[in-house]
Amino acid sequence: MFKSLSLKVIIFGFIFTFFSSFGQSFFLGLFNSNIRDALSISHGQFGSIYASATLLSSFILIWLGKKIDEINIFKFASLVTILLSFSCFFFSKISSIAFLFFAIFLMRFSGQGMMSHTATTTVSRYFTKSRGKALSTIWFGLSSAEFILPVFTIYLLTFLDWRNIWIIISIAVILLLPLASFILLKKLNFESRETTSEEEKNKENIKNWKRTEVIKDYRFYILGANMLAMPWITTGIFVYQSFILSSKNWGPFVIAKSFMAYSTLSVITLFISGFLIDKFTSRKILIYMNIPLLLSTIVIILFDHPNVSFLFLGLIGISNGFANVLGSSTWAEIYGVRYIGSIKALTTALMVFSTAFGTALFGFLIDKGFSIEQIATISGIYISTALVFLFFIRNKLNPIKI
Repeated sequence: MFKSLSLKVIIFGFIFTFFSSFGQSFFLGLFNSNIRDALSISHGQFGSIYASATLLSSFILIWLGKKIDEINIFKFASLVTILLSFSCFFFSKISSIAFLFFAIFLMRFSGQGMMSHTATTTVSRYFTKSRGKALSTIWFGLSSAEFILPVFTIYLLTFLDWRNIWIIISIAVILLLPLASFILLKKLNFESRETTSEEEKNKENIKNWKRTEVIKDYRFYILGANMLAMPWITTGIFVYQSFILSSKNWGPFVIAKSFMAYSTLSVITLFISGFLIDKFTSRKILIYMNIPLLLSTIVIILFDHPNVSFLFLGLIGISNGFANVLGSSTWAEIYGVRYIGSIKALTTALMVFSTAFGTALFGFLIDKGFSIEQIATISGIYISTALVFLFFIRNKLNPIKI
């Protein structure tokens, strides 16, 4: 399926999405209790700090993320990995609320933001006819991390101080990623593309939208509302997983173990979605993306048994598998790849912003006494509304031919 340079681009994307996990909410949420205990802060205070730091990172990402259209990809990737390593080390030194704010800002910007942005933009630009399969393959990196890291980290926390874990991560990043980037990206440039037939090249003759044009397109906002459902809702779930555990009277390892169902189904859906997208296009698959997520809100409202957590996170995993691929392929498919770095910087920033919103909203609602069932109801209403709007424009998503 992938040859020579194509394979190297895929491996690069896989590695970068795996290491982006250290700035993702599912991983940072594992340290929620440790940090709150160390600083003596509440769920709501932690959520507000997390949200504001994430919000700041989204604004910076809009500006710096577009530089991937201007800077050699190896140099860009190297700078991102150095920043990630420093961010992990800085996170280990949290000693005050101010430190916490900047530590979360750095992790969200470098990990969740720039690492995933670098991977998906590089792959979206390089691949054409195999874009769906390529994106689904690299997102196995994050799914692998989601499968391995929660249980492994919970185990490490039984005998290692949480700060030492972050120092180990920092060292691993700086030792491994710059070398991997050099080996995999040294022959890649802005004009590098997947080898395609003349017929396939003709299919790619679509208008390349600039970011200033995209933000004037009403479809962008309806697509965005659907794309952002996953990040803001799942961030709230991951950051406040300890609240869900206490609300449902589940044991401390229940959600950590359920991440295996989440990541397994996410991987299966990733594999399937890549082929579906290349066969039917992202535009036709998008309408189905958030249906499992909607069902997960119903599950958490209606059931309390610990085993339900596997179904709950499993359904979220299915939507996550679709969202990871569609979140990149859809923009390239509709708006072209010439300015995809700039467009992806905006959409990634919006995704990061939505996670800030989700964290703040969940924290606020928890402190106001809302139950997990009530919070799930609010989430379900949002998903349903976004789906209705998407349904009405589903036949108006074709790219403009030139």
